[in-house]
Amino acid sequence: MIELFRVTKAFGDQVVLNHLDLTIPTGKITAVIGPSGEGKSVLLRHIIGLLKPDMGRVIVDGEDITHMSRAELNRVRERFGFLFQNSALFDSMTVFENVAFPLQEKTRLSKDEIRDRVRRALEDVGLRDVDDKYPDQLSGGMKKRVGLARALLLKPDIILFDEPTTGLDPIICNAMHRLIKETHQRYGFTAVIVTHEVPSIFDICGYVAMLYRGRIQMRGTPDEIRASEDPVVRQFINGELEGPLKFV
Repeated sequence: MIELFRVTKAFGDQVVLNHLDLTIPTGKITAVIGPSGEGKSVLLRHIIGLLKPDMGRVIVDGEDITHMSRAELNRVRERFGFLFQNSALFDSMTVFENVAFPLQEKTRLSKDEIRDRVRRALEDVGLRDVDDKYPDQLSGGMKKRVGLARALLLKPDIILFDEPTTGLDPIICNAMHRLIKETHQRYGFTAVIVTHEVPSIFDICGYVAMLYRGRIQMRGTPDEIRASEDPVVRQFINGELEGPLKFV
C-alpha cells in the first residue's frame, strides 16, 4: 500500500530521515517503533504528504505523491484517516459535532444520514450517550475513542495513528490497542501506528519496523523482532537504557 524509497529529510543541519526505505503491507497493522526524537512522526507526515522529502520517493498505492500538486495530494488524502496524538478535537464543538465534521465538510449527506453515521461510528468505538458532551468533559481514553470514530467515518483505506495511547494508563492503553485491532478487523484498513508501547503493541500488529538514526534498523513480524540478535533492537525492546541507545 505504501512504499518509501531512500527518503531523506533534514531540518537545518539535523538529518532526521536518512535514505530510509520502508514498505507498508496492504491491509495489515504496521507498528513503527524506536526511541524518542528519531523522526517517527516526521515519517508519518511524509506518508500523508504534509512534508516533502529532500530526496527520495513516497508511493501510495502505486502513485508517487512526492511532487504532486496540492489538488492531487488532497485527492490522495481522501483515502486517509488520521488519529492525532492529542486527538485534535475542537474544544468548542460537542462530540457529535466533532465526529460529524468530515461528513459536513466533504459530503452532501442529509442531516439524518449524518446523524445515523455518526452514531454508528461512536457505537463502533464503544461510546454511547456522549453526543452532547464537550471534549473537556471526557476522559483521555474517551477522547481517543472520539478521535478514532472521526477517523473511521469516511471509511478510509489507510489510517495513521500518531502515538494513540500517549497519556493513558496501562489498562486504558491495552483497551485502546484492542479497540484498534477490533476496528481494523471490522473495517479492513491498512494501519500505520507510531508508538513507544513495546512490547504490548506486538499483540495487535502484523508487522514492525524500528526506526533508528534516520533509517529502518530492522523490520519483520513481532516474533522476528522479539527474536532479533541485533543489540540496538534488543536494547530498545527490553527497555535496558533510558535516553539515547549506546550502540552506534
